[in-house]
Amino acid sequence: MTVRHMRRASLTAATAISLAFSLQPLLITPASAQWIVYDPSNFSQNVLTAARELQQINNQIQMLTNQSQSLVNQAKNLASLPMSTLAQLQSTIARTQSLLSQAQNISFNVQQIQTAYSSSYGTAPTTGSNATLFAAAQTRWQNSVGAFEDSLKVQAGVVGNIPTNSSAMTSLVSASQSASGALQAAQAGNQLLALQSQQLSDLVAVLAAKGRADALEQARVTATESQGAQQYKIFSTRGGYQPGNVTMFSTN
Repeated sequence: MTVRHMRRASLTAATAISLAFSLQPLLITPASAQWIVYDPSNFSQNVLTAARELQQINNQIQMLTNQSQSLVNQAKNLASLPMSTLAQLQSTIARTQSLLSQAQNISFNVQQIQTAYSSSYGTAPTTGSNATLFAAAQTRWQNSVGAFEDSLKVQAGVVGNIPTNSSAMTSLVSASQSASGALQAAQAGNQLLALQSQQLSDLVAVLAAKGRADALEQARVTATESQGAQQYKIFSTRGGYQPGNVTMFSTN
């Protein structure tokens, strides 16, 4: 046996002895000690269980976050529009109605119109003095003039409403575009529709006042023609000239 082989054998023996001493505490254990056993399968199962529970917690956190955001969005959707043009629109409509109520002589009233037509615009009377006929014609003329004046007033009032309506429309469009929720957008849209209704109301008022003036003027012209025809008829049916004896010079 060579020296090299001897050294190798000694090293192997030393290694074996060292390993034996290192394993001795495990082989010779007091009766009161407990064995610690590592179970890879159980450890993996615990890790998977902990991972699942952590995922459930994350899911619950995300669900609560979504519910919180949903409540915030609902609050925004239920928020009211911070502005209202209702009082302004009502004031504008009241001004136009006031102008219509100031109609001269014959107002926008069915009963008054019927009465006026019966007394002044009906069939021309077959009897009566020239003064009576002239007074009726004067009344009709005054009605026409007053109606044209009323029409101009209403038109001027409606034109005066345009700047106010323009300002309200600008504010409502801006509010609608910057609405934070569905309720604000809906309220802005409703107020825009109210503004449109008010403008249509003004248009109806202008057409009504203009139509009243035109109708009264046409009625005046028709009544004048009827009265002229009646006067001519009365004049033409009178007795003609009857000759009589006339004494030019007296004789003594």
